[in-house]
Amino acid sequence: MTTITQTDASWQDDATVIGLVSLAHASSHFSHLLLPLMFPKFIEAFGFSYSELGLLMSVFFVVSGVGQASAGFLVDRLGARPVMYFALAALASACMAASFAQSYGGLMVAAALFGVGNASFHPVDFTILNQRVSPPRLGYAFSAHGLTGNLGWAVAPLFMVGISSLYDWRTAYVAAACVFLGILALLVWKSDAILTHVADRKANDPHAAHSLAFLKIPVVWWCFAFFFLSTMTLAIVQTFSVSILQAMHHVSFEAATLTLTAYMLCAAAGMFLGGFVAARWPSHSDRVVATCMTVAAIFMALCGSGWFNGTLAMVILAATGLAIGVGGPSRDMMIKKATPKGATGRVYGMVYSGLDVGFATSPLVFGVFMDRGWYGLTLVGGACVMLLSVLVALGVGKRSQLVKNS
Repeated sequence: MTTITQTDASWQDDATVIGLVSLAHASSHFSHLLLPLMFPKFIEAFGFSYSELGLLMSVFFVVSGVGQASAGFLVDRLGARPVMYFALAALASACMAASFAQSYGGLMVAAALFGVGNASFHPVDFTILNQRVSPPRLGYAFSAHGLTGNLGWAVAPLFMVGISSLYDWRTAYVAAACVFLGILALLVWKSDAILTHVADRKANDPHAAHSLAFLKIPVVWWCFAFFFLSTMTLAIVQTFSVSILQAMHHVSFEAATLTLTAYMLCAAAGMFLGGFVAARWPSHSDRVVATCMTVAAIFMALCGSGWFNGTLAMVILAATGLAIGVGGPSRDMMIKKATPKGATGRVYGMVYSGLDVGFATSPLVFGVFMDRGWYGLTLVGGACVMLLSVLVALGVGKRSQLVKNS
């Protein structure tokens, strides 16, 4: 008869928590692409313009950003588990709304519901991981969390395009709703693994679940600024890299799209490697992030320089994803160190809303560059923004140390 030691049991418990949370996070990233992947189908069915369709994504990011900042309060007050259940139910509802949409208004409702569902995942996920995973394994947990997010992006095109090709786009949304409901059922079945403690609700407690005192901590806003700046660069890659590669190097649409896929897969591989880095140097997370971002900025600037042919430029751009991915788990560790005790949900909600603000802002700013034909300068500009995020990351590390020593 095999005896399970306490260490083995602890590892098993941690693995269960990490697996469940990572699966939920993958579903969040999966939802990001469910609307834009079907834009050609919407144009064919309804005759919408790209401006109208682009507004759908603006609604998604605005709702998600506002909701993410707010969801942290619910997580700290109610616990992460019920908020996660609601988020998955909202995503399933969004899919059904899209499936039955007969007009622009119906798709707008779906976009808003997608935003509501997406909003909760970062404060929920990191509250569960920080409370339920053993500290020595947090680096690996953050690695798995980030890696599965990138895999969620990678699976979405295969899933939606594949099912819509076999049947139609409405059926694809119904199938996606079933995916979210299946994940929800699994999480309900394993509910004990994702149970979290709520924050103290005493009125005189500065870390109480309703308190806004954490907003007075400067490092929280430095963390927000880091996510805002670093996400602006990611938005450039996701939104414009295919067009830039085609315009600068005259590569085919298929090759340019494959480069974007390679970027995401390299980022996922980097997240895996970054888990070991974060676990090995947890106290230097800000320096790890700064180093990885600096390397990525150099790669992006080289890609936009025009010094290389199309093949090498595509390889360099994919390598940018690897560098950013390696820094991902250390980034999450950096935020953890800056988070006051009892305010995990609120801080992660506010900080990660910088992602949505970055995604919403970057296309507006760099879209002007693209309209003027400044393709290489768009990538160089993204590199400059990433270097700004390096300075902010080092500032986060410095201020986190001051908070710790105070």
